Amino acid sequence: MIRVESLRKKFKKLQALDDISAVFSSGQVISLIGPNGSGKTTLIKTILGMVRADSGHIYVNAKPIDGDPGYRSKIGYMPQIGRYPDNMKVGHLFSMMKNIRTMPDAELDTDLLVRFNLVSIFDKPMRTLSGGTRQKVSAALAFYFNPDILILDEPTAGLDPLSSEILKEKILQEKKKNKLILITSHILSDLDELTTHIMYLQEGKMIFLKDINTLRRETGEDRLVKAIAGIMRTDKKNALWIDEVLAMKAGKEHP
Repeated sequence: MIRVESLRKKFKKLQALDDISAVFSSGQVISLIGPNGSGKTTLIKTILGMVRADSGHIYVNAKPIDGDPGYRSKIGYMPQIGRYPDNMKVGHLFSMMKNIRTMPDAELDTDLLVRFNLVSIFDKPMRTLSGGTRQKVSAALAFYFNPDILILDEPTAGLDPLSSEILKEKILQEKKKNKLILITSHILSDLDELTTHIMYLQEGKMIFLKDINTLRRETGEDRLVKAIAGIMRTDKKNALWIDEVLAMKAGKEHP
């Protein structure tokens, strides 16, 4: 569904993507993980056409993305931080996007609109919303047009526990529909029940891309965070990041 070939991107002295090649297929939930600055968001934005690679190629459904923005209609994107016009009302945002995409109402996916009760705040300007409510709006928009591909950047960040569970349930539902889903998250415990494959990035390089069952078998660990810890502790930088993740997880479980 998405094929990335020899992708490179440099920002001044920072090599954000360093010869990345991978294939992502329908029915997969790919978890992109790694320390801050590893290239996760750059990879996502390059696939979306928001960042232009210095070299390499990206194909969506076997077609190169260069010069044809139409492929984006097949993708639902949830950014880590949604930025919207301050004075635009929530309802107007959804109406505007529906007019741009010209999709019949019967084909729209309004599940998260309902479950997050966003219709009740349609008259509120975006500037009045809390960070968590903006996240809900971003999530509902990502799923709204029933896309074949979903790209979710830190989707549960800022959400309350109930809303986070609702979103994870929705991701599982879409997974069963054989969609391709790419997720970045620092909350590895959120990914255990969702993911089929792990792509680990470090300083712009792809360290590995493995299906989760292989990862568990190789490490002897069922929990994703421990499996990642077991395979990455040989590198000091990776070990430091894993220790931080484990410390965050422990703090979350034992407040």
